[in-house]
Amino acid sequence: MSHRDRLIRTILRSRELSVAIVLLLVVAAAAIKSPDFVFSSTGWRDLLLTPSIMLLLAAGQTVVIITRNVDLSVGSILGLTAWLTGDLFMSYPGMSPVLAFLVGTAAGAGLGLVNGVLVGYGKVPALVITLGTQYIFRGIVLTWAGSKLISASQMPKGFLDLGTAQILTIPVLFIVAMVIVVAVGYYLQTAKSGRELYAVGSDPEAAVLYGLAVRRRVIGAFVLSGALAGLAGVIFAARYGTVSSSAGTGIEFQAVAAAVVGGVAIFGGSGTAWGAGIGAVLLVTINSALPMVGISEFWQQALVGALIIAAIVLDRVLAARQARKLIEARDEA
Repeated sequence: MSHRDRLIRTILRSRELSVAIVLLLVVAAAAIKSPDFVFSSTGWRDLLLTPSIMLLLAAGQTVVIITRNVDLSVGSILGLTAWLTGDLFMSYPGMSPVLAFLVGTAAGAGLGLVNGVLVGYGKVPALVITLGTQYIFRGIVLTWAGSKLISASQMPKGFLDLGTAQILTIPVLFIVAMVIVVAVGYYLQTAKSGRELYAVGSDPEAAVLYGLAVRRRVIGAFVLSGALAGLAGVIFAARYGTVSSSAGTGIEFQAVAAAVVGGVAIFGGSGTAWGAGIGAVLLVTINSALPMVGISEFWQQALVGALIIAAIVLDRVLAARQARKLIEARDEA
């Protein structure tokens, strides 16, 4: 079989292609029912702009899940950095939007470092650690913000314009999110440290015996996840122009769902950021498209749940098949 044939076969069998086809079918069904969903200026913009935040969270969640962990604190990190961004603009009206992005991303990375250190050194499951820090970070936001609300009038126009700015009809925030997803995907596939994350998730004990810096890799994964959640918080402030203490509540579960639906194995060791990105766009698009085709909210949630279950079952089937092939190959040798 030629290299080209193997490449085509790999693409056709990829999970990413399957999820992308489902996404196109959802968009096509909504566009047939309501052409404005895609073919109006606001429809096209919203189709791309709305998933921007979820793309960042899904990319960060992918890196963590690959190491056989999960980060349930990203929604609270998003809320905290979104409020931090608005508060900085109120305290320093002339502050550069670029500085706001840097501060928000750094703050998120710092919170991610807290998660990583607790998981890496505490020897406690990440599910427990990040569930706890989720409430701690949210509690900080609630104490800091109280019942106050940061409105668009309290943030600079240049910063808010990023929420609607476009390049050749493509929203700037979507371009930023996609560049980051591609960069994370490229890092995971090509960098030595990125490949080691897969090794850690596939078999942590074997990775330790092999001499990999497992603890450092796990901490790094959480730092990256936190940094992207912090960036998502800044983008949230620019996108919506209004920030409250409830910003990002519950979005962490959607991020996990996006990664799993996009082909990232919940048990670690496999998956791509690109697949998670497609999964993020699919889930966000489902929430906005299905009402247009007359599907009730109950069935929308049921469909998302069915996608998650199907993705997990498929992962286990593929893993069992791969294990069986390895055993057969060993026996034949």
